[in-house]
Amino acid sequence: MNLGAMIDLGIDREYLIGELNKLNVKGWELIVEKDQRHGISGTKVTVRQTKHEHVHRHLSDIEKIINSSTLDTRTKDLSMRIFMKVALAEASVHRIPIEKVHFHEVGAIDSIIDVVGAAICFNALNVDGVLVSPVELGSGFVKCDHGKLPVPAPATAEIIQGIPVKKGGVDFEATTPTGAAIIAALGTEFGQESIIKIEKTAYGVGQKDHPLVPNLLRVFLGEKTAASGSGHTALHLECNIDDMNPEIFEYISDRLFNSGASDVFLSNIMMKKGRPGVILNVICEEEKAEILKGIIFTESTSLGIRTFPFRKDTLSRKFEKISTIYGDVNVKRSFYNDKEVSCKPEYDDCKRIASETGIPLKEVYNVINAALVRK
Repeated sequence: MNLGAMIDLGIDREYLIGELNKLNVKGWELIVEKDQRHGISGTKVTVRQTKHEHVHRHLSDIEKIINSSTLDTRTKDLSMRIFMKVALAEASVHRIPIEKVHFHEVGAIDSIIDVVGAAICFNALNVDGVLVSPVELGSGFVKCDHGKLPVPAPATAEIIQGIPVKKGGVDFEATTPTGAAIIAALGTEFGQESIIKIEKTAYGVGQKDHPLVPNLLRVFLGEKTAASGSGHTALHLECNIDDMNPEIFEYISDRLFNSGASDVFLSNIMMKKGRPGVILNVICEEEKAEILKGIIFTESTSLGIRTFPFRKDTLSRKFEKISTIYGDVNVKRSFYNDKEVSCKPEYDDCKRIASETGIPLKEVYNVINAALVRK
C-alpha cells in the first residue's frame, strides 16, 4: 500500500494533508500528481523534504513525535506498529537492543510522512482486512547509509519473514523496509487465492520508470466472498485476571481492537479463595494472534493465555455513506446469500453527531434508521 494508490482509491488529498499537519513536523510538502507507466494512469505521490536534516532518530524520538501529535488513537497505534516492525528488524540485523536502534532513512521526515500517511489512509478507508499477493522484492543492490547492500536490504528481509515473496521481476529495490513494514502491519492474509467482488481499482505510480515492467502498485477495493459458505477458522484467546485495576481493561480493549482484534469482551467469574475475577476474551484471525498476545502479556497482569481455534461464520458486509439531515453518515449493510438482512449507522458517526448537536444519541439513531427504511 502506498499513498498514491490510496489517494487513487478516493482518499481526499486535502484531508490527508490536514491530518498529517497534526504531527507538527516541519520541512516537507506532499506533491500529488497524475502520471502513467506503460499507458496505465495512476496517482504518484512524492514527499519532498524542504529542509535538509542531519538527525538520526531513535524509536523513542519517533514515538514522541507521534504521541505528542493531535492524531486520533487508532492512527497513532497503527503508525507505531509500523515503526516497531522496522525497529525490531534493525535490532535483529545489528544485534543491538531495540532502544539503541538508529533510524536512518526510515527516521527521515519523508519516511515519517509515508508511514503515518499510510495509517491515516488505511483507517479512513474503513476496511475489514488487507489481502496481500506475493510481494515483489526486486534484485540488484541498493545504496543506503550502511553502504551498498544486496536486495532485499537486510531490514526488509527480516520484516518479510513468513510473507510470500518473489524476486527478480525488476532490476532495482522494489520493496523498501518502510514498504515491507506497512505491508506486514496492515496485511491480514498473505499469498492466498481469495474470491473477491471488485468495486474499485486504483494504481499508485512508482518513482522509477522501468522499460519493460510498469512500476505500479495496483490495489483492489472490494468485498471478499466465498465459493461455498462464509465460514473460516478463527481463534479465541482468553485469560483469567483477578489482581488488576479494572479501569485498565478499557485501555487494553482499545489497544486490542486497534491492533486487529475482531471482538473483545469481559466475563465475570469467581476464582479460587472466593476472589471475584474477570475473563478477558479476544476473538481474532490467526495472523493477528501473536500481536494480540503480546499486548495482553505486556498491558495486563495475566500470566497465561488459553487459545482455542473455532469456526467463524459471518455475514458479508458493505460500507457506504448516505446523506442525512445531519450530513454524511457511514452505514453498514449485511447480507446473507446476497440478500440484505440488516443495515445500521456506524456508532462513531452517531456519537459525533450527538456530541456536536446536543441531540440525544438514541434520537440520532432513530432519525437515521428512519431514513434508511425510506431508502
